[in-house]
Amino acid sequence: MAKKRTKYPKWYVVLRNARDWTLARWMLAFLWMVKLLPADFAINLSERITRFLGMLYPRTKLARQNLKLAFPEKSDAQIEEILRGMWGNLGRTAAEYAFLDKIFDWDPDHPEAGRFFFAGNENFEALRDLEGPAVCFTAHTGNWEVLPVGAAAYGLNITALFRPPNNPYLAKELLKARRTAMGHLVPSKAGAAWALAGIMDEGGKVGILADQFFRRGMTVTFFGRETLANPLLAKLVNNYDCPVYPARTIRLPGGRYRMELQDPLDVPRLENGRVDQQALTQMVTSKIEEWVREYPEQWLWLHKRWRKPKQKKNKANKNRKKA
Repeated sequence: MAKKRTKYPKWYVVLRNARDWTLARWMLAFLWMVKLLPADFAINLSERITRFLGMLYPRTKLARQNLKLAFPEKSDAQIEEILRGMWGNLGRTAAEYAFLDKIFDWDPDHPEAGRFFFAGNENFEALRDLEGPAVCFTAHTGNWEVLPVGAAAYGLNITALFRPPNNPYLAKELLKARRTAMGHLVPSKAGAAWALAGIMDEGGKVGILADQFFRRGMTVTFFGRETLANPLLAKLVNNYDCPVYPARTIRLPGGRYRMELQDPLDVPRLENGRVDQQALTQMVTSKIEEWVREYPEQWLWLHKRWRKPKQKKNKANKNRKKA
């Protein structure tokens, strides 16, 4: 039997692991040092640093290409300003990890007095009081990490599906921090769909980040271009016939944040009454595009959102070539 070839040579794997470990140590050391500073000073400093250093990061080139695809009408100067704003938003988000217990100051008796306030209170109350499952979705916009914290403060128990960082050492540490501050979490990997289904079987609510490319997904249009989106949300809604709530966090001037739970979507149906999963996936994608157009500097442009799906190999042709 022929020995199965590995994707990468051993020396490459060793170097990659060493790189990931080093980067994780640097990031964790940065967060530790940030926590020694006053919250507002540290968050503002982190924003200034990342607005500068982020523009030097090689993947910024991909973000720039994405922006030009999404906004062909914008000038180069406008694109660069959005990029700097994106890095500033990421810098603030990273620093806010260290201070969530200090900066989350929502008071139900004075709901708009602090730096965090809610919009769509009637939707929060309706979802909290709903007996049965529901799905919430959001995107990598604003500080998406605080949504579970806000939900918990409102008495909502939501299990969130999240995508761990590619760096396994950093992912492990961040998962610990998220579990401490953000309630129930399910990493996006094999078995995640079953885990969410188990929660919904018991009438639970789940949250999904729905703005990333998914190789085995459904074809949708995003900023006028075809791409692939994860069909998990639509499948869950089809199986449980439950409401779908859009949720987002908007970063405002002065270090304030607006957490929105918007009206539930009018779920599209087929003639037989079942959920039109294709139409629902497109509806979710269009809602996210609407958010991104409103605050483009607050979205994470670093992902490869538009990619051509890999062509499946034709085994019959392959066998003929060998013959």
